[in-house]
Amino acid sequence: MSDVLATLAVAADGMRAQGQRLRHVAENIANADTPGYRRKIVAFAAAGPGAAEAVRLAPVRLDPADLPRLYAPGHPLADATGHYRGSNVALMVEVADAREAQRSYEANLAMFDQARQMAAALVDLLKR
Repeated sequence: MSDVLATLAVAADGMRAQGQRLRHVAENIANADTPGYRRKIVAFAAAGPGAAEAVRLAPVRLDPADLPRLYAPGHPLADATGHYRGSNVALMVEVADAREAQRSYEANLAMFDQARQMAAALVDLLKR
């Protein structure tokens, strides 16, 4: 029974991590037009010793790619040459990351549901 419970915990950790990843993707999309905004990059790490299968988000990093210089002389942040720094968020990349996070979340949810069904079947067998 402990293996089934461990599977539930691993699946729940995976869903939690993908949910947090999706939150950062949503923040990136929301700030795509914010001048000077750097894209947040998320990575996964092991949850800790003894839980090698479980995951968590590693510390969020900012994308080191250069911010594009945009020419808009009427913009309030424009310098003397009429340029200002835009955002380095690429919407296509963010949409792809969102889809990947969604599908990974759904895979973890399916694993959680299977483990839950197995635990329920085991309890039913033990009742007999």
